[in-house]
Amino acid sequence: MFEILDRRTTLTGNQIKILAAAIVGDALEFFDYFLIGFVLAFLIGPWKLTFGQSATVLMSSGIGAIIGAYLWGWLADRIGRRIVFIGTVLNFSIATGLLYFTPDNGWIYLAILRFFVGTGVGGLYCVDLPLVQEFVPSHKRGWVGGLVTCVIPLGVGLGAVLGAFVGTDQWRLLFAMGVLPALLVLLVRLWVPESPRWLCRQGRYDEARKSLAWALQVEPSDLPLPTAADAGPIIKTSFLDLFKYPRSLIVSWLGNAGAQTGVYGITLWAPALFVLLLKATPQEAAKMMIPLTISGFIGRVSFSYFSELLGRRIAGGLLGVGAGALTIMAGYHYDSTLFGVSAFWLLLIAAFFFADGGFAIVGPYAAEVWPSHLRTTGMGSAYGFGGIGKIIGPVGLALIVGSNNYLKPDVPLTQIPTAFVYLGCWFLMAGAVYYFVGIETRGKSIEQIDKELNATADVAASATIRQI
Repeated sequence: MFEILDRRTTLTGNQIKILAAAIVGDALEFFDYFLIGFVLAFLIGPWKLTFGQSATVLMSSGIGAIIGAYLWGWLADRIGRRIVFIGTVLNFSIATGLLYFTPDNGWIYLAILRFFVGTGVGGLYCVDLPLVQEFVPSHKRGWVGGLVTCVIPLGVGLGAVLGAFVGTDQWRLLFAMGVLPALLVLLVRLWVPESPRWLCRQGRYDEARKSLAWALQVEPSDLPLPTAADAGPIIKTSFLDLFKYPRSLIVSWLGNAGAQTGVYGITLWAPALFVLLLKATPQEAAKMMIPLTISGFIGRVSFSYFSELLGRRIAGGLLGVGAGALTIMAGYHYDSTLFGVSAFWLLLIAAFFFADGGFAIVGPYAAEVWPSHLRTTGMGSAYGFGGIGKIIGPVGLALIVGSNNYLKPDVPLTQIPTAFVYLGCWFLMAGAVYYFVGIETRGKSIEQIDKELNATADVAASATIRQI
């Protein structure tokens, strides 16, 4: 049955609806997630927050994302993609809305609620990409998966625009607007059916045929009734099964860890660093983030194309080398100017083409390297492991610069180069893992990837038995 899907050369209107729901979901979830960076720029002075306190607020969502990715990803393999999609959107939207009630000097309240924002964001990211990939032809999977991630910088950009125009004492309005993604639930309920591949793996063959028929806009009777041969035998997933696929584990876990550590360390601190280093106001710092998000958007569109043109391994290597080198250069030029403009800012704009743009590879690829019965569990585990980067990225910068310093414009930051070398090396590590250890999935059907991965796992299991 899925061979009919793979022969399609264009997307139907209903497939585009599924794609649109995932695109809007990703944009709004990261709008919610990165709001804290703009809000923090308003609070660092009046609340006299130290680097350590600020880092606690920033890293709390990273801890939540780790737990959310593991939990929601596992649930999506057990109870289905659609219901988890809805649950994660409600999770991060409600938690963000509750931040509107943050009391003055309530950085602990901020940290606690940001933890719950992170659980929802980590979960949605691990379910919407696999859901879309399971509805589109194999030859469009890389491009479509990358396209879903392309709008994430626009979500950050929306936060930048709003942050640039709210008054100094109106930062709570940003959190109130964070409830808006909950409206996406209505679109999901109206547009998105359950994944036909997930249904097939549960033995619900008639429902799987109806789901795919809806996506292809044909009558169910026009499609053959699937069998176990279409999606493999019915398998109950176990988290321990991930360790049967060591190469998938290394590539997806370390690739995510490197990319997330670098990009979250930069993005969450950037507005505050613009205030601190470049003497910008919070509103000006928010405006300065807009070119970074535009560069990230262009990068994601480009890397969506690179994933099919160059393959996943080479594109992943390009992400690591480009982002790592430019990040390190930005750190060493934090106090320099170029043509009368901050070189630090210009280099970060260039770095974001690779650092943020490369997530058009990081996310979709982390789903592709796992067999179907472990797709969201594996991607959730990778995103969750990589979520360590949401902690060690911002906290690492704070510790290197000096966690006890108050964020005041007159504080010397001579350790900025070292901090950015730290972040840049994480990007370089990710690039090396993708290029040297990566599994090439370009042009392969989901069923073909499953066959190759399971054959490798069976060989490894047989070798273990013989050794025993």
